[in-house]
Amino acid sequence: MLFEKDSLTYAKAAYERTLNLLEEHHRFIKDSLPLIASENVPSPAVRETLASDFGNRYAEGWPGERIYAGCKYIDEVELLAIELGKMLFKAEFIDVRPISGVVANLIAYTAFTEPGEVMMALAIPHGGHISHSKRSWGGTAGAVRGLVVEHYEFDEYNYEIDLDATRKKLRTLASEGRKPKLFMLGASVFLFPHPVKEVAEMAKEFDARVIYDAAHVAGLIAGGIFQDPLREGADVMTMSTHKTLAGPQHGMLCSWSRYEETLKKAAFPGMLSNHHLHAVAGLAICLAEAIAFYKDYTKQIVRNSKALAQALYERDIDVLYEHKGFTESHTIVADVSKHMNGKQAEEKLEQARIIINRNLIPKDYRLKTDYKTPSGIRLGTQEVTRLGMKESEMEWIAELIAKVIVRGEDPSKVAQEVSELKRPFNRVHYCFSSKTEAYSYIQIR
Repeated sequence: MLFEKDSLTYAKAAYERTLNLLEEHHRFIKDSLPLIASENVPSPAVRETLASDFGNRYAEGWPGERIYAGCKYIDEVELLAIELGKMLFKAEFIDVRPISGVVANLIAYTAFTEPGEVMMALAIPHGGHISHSKRSWGGTAGAVRGLVVEHYEFDEYNYEIDLDATRKKLRTLASEGRKPKLFMLGASVFLFPHPVKEVAEMAKEFDARVIYDAAHVAGLIAGGIFQDPLREGADVMTMSTHKTLAGPQHGMLCSWSRYEETLKKAAFPGMLSNHHLHAVAGLAICLAEAIAFYKDYTKQIVRNSKALAQALYERDIDVLYEHKGFTESHTIVADVSKHMNGKQAEEKLEQARIIINRNLIPKDYRLKTDYKTPSGIRLGTQEVTRLGMKESEMEWIAELIAKVIVRGEDPSKVAQEVSELKRPFNRVHYCFSSKTEAYSYIQIR
């Protein structure tokens, strides 16, 4: 009885503590500057879908071919999401079932490769994502699908794939009997468009497929300001849906009708059971928002990125690729090693309520720097842009960051200035309705 009594006491305390922590987080983020390049704030309508009963239901399989009953409305929403995706990305085939970008990548790997085959991808310090990475790094492609990952040769100065050096490497791989079956593009530090057309031409020589991971830049592609991977030669475009696309945390595949059955078979039942139906509804909402608003939204994202990068550069923070205009996306990457390492910068800025992440940069590939204490930091402007901030606010943000990293001011004092800057910016823009504040905690219990 004592054990039972203690367990009930602990359970009640844990219940209350969990809910209290959720509310505390909302207060924290409301007074912070969220600059993580892989995050965003969804619209209130997307948040509404995530609290709906769809999240409690099952709908295995394709709409109209479900293994479960009770899917009448679920099917209709999913078909709406598919049609919106086709319209937005000009794709012949859309699958909104992947529950994340990593799962979308796994579906593509499964559709087009066998374990032991070779895949080309970017190294992580060159912007590659862990889901594209080799077994020795714990990467999804190597550790889960069993692919042998070879890296593109890279032009560090221009932050782009070195096409000539890569062609030479491919000839060497072919002479060794290790012809690539898959060419992966896309990155977790995605500053500039990738050479999809040129890589697609290489892939044809090996009868290989080209996968473009648009997780970071899907919203920019939707807004028509980055590149158009499917028309440039990609066979499949994968993505997560919560970064620049600003939807729920979910995934999506865009492709051509000739690959439809192959991709469907790879997705279900192998990679998916239930596919988080509340997130599918949220995705339908965000795709509709993208069609209506993202031409303006994405233009402002890039304007803000360039303004923030320039302002940081002028304050003695070595933002990379100044000679290329710093960035053509939502992302900025900076070398902070002359002031501190990336981990220290991340921690001090968090104390100031400026939320960024430490990041490996190209020189860390040469220096073999530990990923725990890299030379760089990564910032993204997509969330603060969605809150309505523009170039003048980017100047203010740069000044606050410089106070912490360059001048070594007390982060707790800077946090007060962050709160002052953030106070007017707590509603979501570029959406149909914004009655609820961006970070309001909604209690429904």
